Amino acid sequence: METHQIIKRLRLEAGLSQEELARRVGYTDRSSIAKVEAGRVDLTESKILALSEVLGVSPAELMGISGKEEPSPGAPSVPGSKWIPVLGRIQAGIPTDAVQDILDYEEISPNMAIQGEHFALQVRGDSMTPLMDEGDVIIVRQQDDADTGDIAVVVVNGNEATVKKIKKRPEGLMLIPINTTNHEPMFYSNAEIASLPVKIIGKAVELRKKL
Repeated sequence: METHQIIKRLRLEAGLSQEELARRVGYTDRSSIAKVEAGRVDLTESKILALSEVLGVSPAELMGISGKEEPSPGAPSVPGSKWIPVLGRIQAGIPTDAVQDILDYEEISPNMAIQGEHFALQVRGDSMTPLMDEGDVIIVRQQDDADTGDIAVVVVNGNEATVKKIKKRPEGLMLIPINTTNHEPMFYSNAEIASLPVKIIGKAVELRKKL
C-alpha cells in the first residue's frame, strides 16, 4: 500500500475528517489533505512527522516501510483449492477485495471455489452464540441476496457488516440473532431497505471454530 493510501486509511480509522486532519498538521484547508490522499503531493519530512504523530504511527509505518509483512498463505494444498482472506471487519462502500484489515487466510475446497467469489470474516461479539463464538471464522460466498433461514452478512445504514440469520417477509426483512437473551431481532421495512439502505453482501456457507 502506498503512503497516500495509508494516510487515508489511518484517518478514517481515527474518525478524523479531512478538515480536522489538515488543521492538526498545519495545512490551511481541507483540499490539501484531499490532494495528499489522492497521491498528488510530495510530502516534506516535517509533514510526514506531523502526520505520523497525529495518526499515531511511526514515520516508517506511514510510508509503508515498517518491515511488517502481511500474512502469506503459501501454495494451495490441493489443485483447485483457493486461499481467501480472513477479514476483521467490512465497511459499507469498500469492496471486500479492497479491504486492508486482513487477519489471516483460510483455504477453501476446489468444489467451493468454483461456486463463486468468497471471503472469510472473523466473528465479533456474542449475538450469534452459541452457534458462533467471538473469534470463530465464517466462510462467506459473495452474493446480494439470500433466503429465509440463511445466515447472511448484511450492511445496514452504512455501518460495518453484521452477521445474522435472515427472515424475509412481504413487508420487509428481519435480522435475527441466535443469542436472543442479550440481543433482539431487527426488522427493516421495504422502505427502510431502500432508504438506509440495507444490503446483503454474502451468505455464510461454512463455520470454522477457532477455540
